[in-house]
Amino acid sequence: MTRETHPVPTSLARRVVSEGVGTAFLLATVVGSGIMGERLAGGNVAIALLANTLATGAVLVALILAFGPISGAQLNPAVTLAVGAEGGLPWREVPGYLAAQACGAFLGVAVADLMFDLPVFSLSQHVRHGPSQLLSEFVATFGLLAVVWGCVRLRSSAVVAFAVGAYITAAYWFTASTSFANPAVTMARAVTDTFAGIRPADVPGFVVAQLLGAATATGLFRWLVPSLPAVAPKVVARGLERVSQQRPA
Repeated sequence: MTRETHPVPTSLARRVVSEGVGTAFLLATVVGSGIMGERLAGGNVAIALLANTLATGAVLVALILAFGPISGAQLNPAVTLAVGAEGGLPWREVPGYLAAQACGAFLGVAVADLMFDLPVFSLSQHVRHGPSQLLSEFVATFGLLAVVWGCVRLRSSAVVAFAVGAYITAAYWFTASTSFANPAVTMARAVTDTFAGIRPADVPGFVVAQLLGAATATGLFRWLVPSLPAVAPKVVARGLERVSQQRPA
């Protein structure tokens, strides 16, 4: 007997939890690998950043592949807002996604700090300010959304996963800010005084630059790809339908 697939709707609750758990793992990786990298690098910041970069890029691929079939694995308020603006996610569901991503981000930071015997939360002293930092965040988030919109038309979700992981890995190094490119990530990293932290006073500028970058990329791709509103639902399509497989008899 051949295998058959049967689409079954995935509830909003399951998708929201998926976004929260996925974002928690993302932040645990970003912060935890930063701590580990700094401790083992012997003062070599480049080695610490490389360790942080590789771990973040790798976990993004894994998380998108794991949670993509449930919620779309957006894990990023900038992505969720862009998808909502293009009709890929009903606006009534957007707040749930945003809340889950924010809560998951803070949970991930707390877990990472606890794993390394640090205070659960401590305000970061890592200064990240100035026009170059804001431009970097605009560019980083613009590029991320460009990758998402450019790849979402393809059939394979694996392509999106590897493309996003590869882009963030590169953006860690070609942007002066090391590519936060995510408002939830930015806010949560303000409460860890570690390698990956950001001073709370610098968070608003980063978030504004990220949202502007996401909006600009979405506007550009709406012009480049006139059918963008039609393909936008694919960002969450695999979360709206889970596949149950009938095993061979």
